[in-house]
Amino acid sequence: MKELAPWLWIAAIAVIFWLLIIRPASKRQKEAMALQRALEVGDEVVLTSGIFGTIVGLADDGVELEVAPGVVVKAVRGAVGSVRRDLDEVPDEVQEDDSAQESADSTQRDTDEEER
Repeated sequence: MKELAPWLWIAAIAVIFWLLIIRPASKRQKEAMALQRALEVGDEVVLTSGIFGTIVGLADDGVELEVAPGVVVKAVRGAVGSVRRDLDEVPDEVQEDDSAQESADSTQRDTDEEER
């Protein structure tokens, strides 16, 4: 049994490492690949560099984004970080949380102005 103790510690560390680091990273990578495969013309996206744009053309490995009226930029699909959604598509709970946050922010601003 004493010979197995060090091996059990190594195995436990490997399992913890897999559960906390490798598994979540591979899940995020799969989600990003699914998002990039599901892109369509007309989607409003944000690139990983922070550039906002609307997809006006698709290729096998890239997208064409209109970042301003008449300005089209080509980017690789891997650069698309997220797709912007309209408020109509966001669940009601999230919209309610946003409105509660906005009212709390305005109350905080009023309090700050009174203190000055």
